[in-house]
Amino acid sequence: MGKKAKYLFLTVFAFLLWGCNNIGTSKIIKLAHGLDVNHSVHKALVKMGEDLAQLSKGKLTVEIYPNQQLGTERQIMELLQIGSVDMTKVSAATLENFAPKTKVLGLPYLFRNREHSFKVFDGPIGQELLNDGKKYWLKGLGFYDAGSRSFYTKEKVVEHPDDLKGQKIRVMPSVTAMEMVRGFGGSPTPISWGELYTSLQQGVVDGAENNPPSFYLSKHYEICKYYSLNEHTFSPDVVIVGTQFWDQLTTEEQNWVQEAVNASVTYQRELWAMAEAEALEAIQKSGVKIIRPDKVPFSKRTDKLYEKYQSDKSLYSLIQQIRAVK
Repeated sequence: MGKKAKYLFLTVFAFLLWGCNNIGTSKIIKLAHGLDVNHSVHKALVKMGEDLAQLSKGKLTVEIYPNQQLGTERQIMELLQIGSVDMTKVSAATLENFAPKTKVLGLPYLFRNREHSFKVFDGPIGQELLNDGKKYWLKGLGFYDAGSRSFYTKEKVVEHPDDLKGQKIRVMPSVTAMEMVRGFGGSPTPISWGELYTSLQQGVVDGAENNPPSFYLSKHYEICKYYSLNEHTFSPDVVIVGTQFWDQLTTEEQNWVQEAVNASVTYQRELWAMAEAEALEAIQKSGVKIIRPDKVPFSKRTDKLYEKYQSDKSLYSLIQQIRAVK
C-alpha cells in the first residue's frame, strides 16, 4: 500500500471510529501516538485515562491507539486538526511544524539542565507555548519529560563535533534539528521513527540522536554500539488536544481533562527518571560504549544557529526570557 493510500485508509478509519465512539452518554476520547506500550509516555497516558474516567464518573473515557496505529506523528497531528482524532502526544520537534513558536524548544543547549527546563515548561512561558497552536486547531495541555537527546552511531565514536563530519544522522522532520546537525558538520537525514531500525541496518544513515529510553526500547543499540551523551537538547513531548474536540466540551469537562493531564505529567516524569537509568544500564550491559564528551565544543558550534534568530524579534525575545529563568 502506497503512502497516500495508507494515509487515506487511516483517515477513513479514524472517521469511522469517531462515529462509533460518540454513541451513548459517554464521550470517548480517541488518543493516538507513535510509541511502544512499554514507554513511560504510554503508561502515563493510560493513567491519564483512568484518572479522567474517575473524575468524570465515566462521562469521559479514553481509547489509546499506540505504535503508529493511526499514522506517524505528523499524520496524527493532521487528523487532530480535522477532528478525526482527539488527543495525542507529539514531540516538540514535530509540533514546530504546526506551532512556529515551539521551535525554540528544540534549540541546542538552550536549557542549562533538566530542572531549568521544567521551570520553563511549568511556568508562564510554557503556558504561552502550549497556547501557540490554537490558531492551527491545536491546544497544548502539558509537557512530558523526553530527557536529553544525544548522538548514537554505528561505527564512529563521537567525542567532538568534528567526528560528525560526513556522517548521515537521522533527525526528526524539524528545521531546527537539521540546522543543528549541519552546524556540527553532519548530514541531517529526516526518517520516520518506524523506519529507522531498518535504515540503520541497511546503512541509509550512520547514526541518529535520541534519549536513552528511546534508544533502548527501539533496540537501535543492537546496531549502534556508540552512544555519546553530549545532551544537545532537552526537547519535551507535548500532550495535545484538537480544538474541534476541546471546544465541544463543557468548562467542567475541560477542567477534568486538564486535571487528569496534570497528574499524568507528574507521574510520567517519575517514570521517565527510572526508565532513563534502566536504559543506560541495559545498553551498557549489551556492549554499547557510552561516551561522555566535553559539551563546550558542541555548544560553541551552535552560536551561528542562535544568530539567525536575532532577526525575529518575537522568537529572540522568547529565547532571552527562557535563558533568564532561574
